[in-house]
Amino acid sequence: MADFERHVSPFDLSLAALGRTPATRNIYVGVLRRFDRFIAAVPLDQVVPGQLVEYQRHLASLGLSWSRFNINTCALRSFYRDYLGRHEWDYTRIPFQKRGCRLPQIPSAEEVAALLEAASTPKYRSIFMTAYGCGLRAAEILALRPVHIDSKRMVIRVEQGKGRKDRDVMLPPELLDELRATWLRYRPKTFLFEGAVPGKPLSQASVHSACTMARLKAGLQKRVTLRLLRHAFATHLLENGTNIRIIQALLGHRSLTTTQVYTHLAKTYLNDTKSPLEQLPKGDKREQK
Repeated sequence: MADFERHVSPFDLSLAALGRTPATRNIYVGVLRRFDRFIAAVPLDQVVPGQLVEYQRHLASLGLSWSRFNINTCALRSFYRDYLGRHEWDYTRIPFQKRGCRLPQIPSAEEVAALLEAASTPKYRSIFMTAYGCGLRAAEILALRPVHIDSKRMVIRVEQGKGRKDRDVMLPPELLDELRATWLRYRPKTFLFEGAVPGKPLSQASVHSACTMARLKAGLQKRVTLRLLRHAFATHLLENGTNIRIIQALLGHRSLTTTQVYTHLAKTYLNDTKSPLEQLPKGDKREQK
């Protein structure tokens, strides 16, 4: 661990210079710490590509999801390529894991309404409404401040969302009323949704727990999270005929390819497509015996 401590500060500064967010930097530093433990006595700057491949095999044996596996790969590639300057390495030997293609189960409008009704407090109800009504990520919701709510233009300003980008999203009148009532009830100091410590936002773990409790209380069989409420926002917009380019901008996606997954989630994708079985000639039905 002594070797890790020698590298952690300059590595963090290197990540900051590349424009990585504080959250990403913390994750990458954590990856480096675990890798340092894995290689034990070998100094980090004396590692060879084969040891990285061995570590990837170790991660695969733990059954990590493709996303966690790839985060580890990104962090180690960044450490050796960008920080230590090992540009001569063949990084194709340290590959990313192929992304899975599992589609989430999207809650219906009726199921979303039931979840909102079952929220344990007005604060959590407002958070759920913001996720579904505006398509915001959990981190974006918890970073909201009262100044971000523009009631004159009826928009919410998302500052430095994923990818360090600003964007505006719609502010439904019903949500504006809910946010005003929530602010008057709790009088937050800094953030719109604060926890027990004034001036500090709620934790994502608290919101996830509240969402699970509301789902169980509502008797919903589908797994519902803030992320799935964001998916429902996009899917229901697409089903109602909203242009996918507009949905891309509202979600803050850099690539349209990311947004196009919702064409597979929208029920119109299936309902508007006729099965070839329906196109067969309709002959006389044989008499059933």
